[in-house]
Amino acid sequence: LKLEQLNVKTAFLHEDLEEEIYMTQPEGFVVVKKKHMVCKLKKSLYGLKQAPRQWYKKFDAFMINQKYRRSVVDHCVYIREFSSSNFIILLLYVDDMLIVGHDCQLIGQLKKDMSKFFDMKDLGSTQQLLGMRIVRDRKAKILWLSQEKYIEKVLSKFSMKDAKAVSIPLAAHFKLGNEQCPSSTDEKERMENVPYASAVGSLMYAMVCTRPDLAYAVGVVSRFLSNPGKEHWVAVKWILRYLKSTSKYCLCFGESNPEIQGFVDADMTGDLNSRKSLSGYVFTFVGGAVSWQSRLQKCVALSTTEAEYIAATEASKELLWMKSFLHDVGLSQKSFVLHCDSQSAIHLARNLAFHSRTKHIDVRYHWIRDVLEERLIQLEKIQTERNPTDMIMKSLPKEKHDMCRDLVGMTAFKA
Repeated sequence: LKLEQLNVKTAFLHEDLEEEIYMTQPEGFVVVKKKHMVCKLKKSLYGLKQAPRQWYKKFDAFMINQKYRRSVVDHCVYIREFSSSNFIILLLYVDDMLIVGHDCQLIGQLKKDMSKFFDMKDLGSTQQLLGMRIVRDRKAKILWLSQEKYIEKVLSKFSMKDAKAVSIPLAAHFKLGNEQCPSSTDEKERMENVPYASAVGSLMYAMVCTRPDLAYAVGVVSRFLSNPGKEHWVAVKWILRYLKSTSKYCLCFGESNPEIQGFVDADMTGDLNSRKSLSGYVFTFVGGAVSWQSRLQKCVALSTTEAEYIAATEASKELLWMKSFLHDVGLSQKSFVLHCDSQSAIHLARNLAFHSRTKHIDVRYHWIRDVLEERLIQLEKIQTERNPTDMIMKSLPKEKHDMCRDLVGMTAFKA
């Protein structure tokens, strides 16, 4: 497959507006005799809430006119099949585009057609995308996604390049809660000088893109963004120290069968303050993680079975979306399996009867029973030792954490 990247210059400035919008005369361009008048916009501007929508509508109309089919499950993905084995898939992210296809001539023709309508910048073969480095070994059919340079910039920004490295994202001795938040005015003023929110935001971007091993740790420290304390900042610096020791780790794809594999887990009363449980899932494709989440549940679970049951329902929704997306791009898979390490939660999902201990569970979570009955997905048992979701649920010993990291396709990249 060929991977080509393009960028649209000043994407938001070319679209027509549907509403009448007026603005004050820009500074430095005020007409002396007409200072009391305003300007009527003919085209959209950066900063207008209509600008992104108008840009998308114009681009969407162009792609439909080029006989591309908009994906039903993701409206920023466009597909065109030229034959059973020849196709082009275009992915749009604001003004960045990624084109995937076999035929260089067809890709080149699409680039020419777009250049006639938009001011395009052809970036050639994709090597860097949204801060992620893409490395391919065509002979071995392996692809790596790395954020090593981004992580090095983050470490330099927060003066952690020379800090002592650690081997796990968050040590078990961190018991973070609201009682550690500053209460006095002096403490709050001291913490205002600490770049807590900026550091957590930087960590979150790495976690979302290529680092599922950070999901639990970043989720914990992000709960205290409004009023962080000294202990919370120490935990953030610990995560940065972990990043220093694992900056070369990246996601690796291509070392297994092209099938979606799902894993789900829950941590009972994972939040010390609200006592809500933590739900988490990881989905892998061709050996690497493609989707992951670690999030507090919306209600307090009364048992581990209930917590696991709710987590399985949330993961099932993601699996169904991925199933639809695979079918939309022309890939087939015999069965879509979600692995859960709770036998009681699996029995509860398969058994349509209501019990005295489970009748209080919100009706929305029983949706998984219909999904299983219609055989849209399968819910299977997996041993806890083989469930990589443990990594995004709690603090683990180094050996168990490294094993989970390997299961989701994270390896140290060597150029």
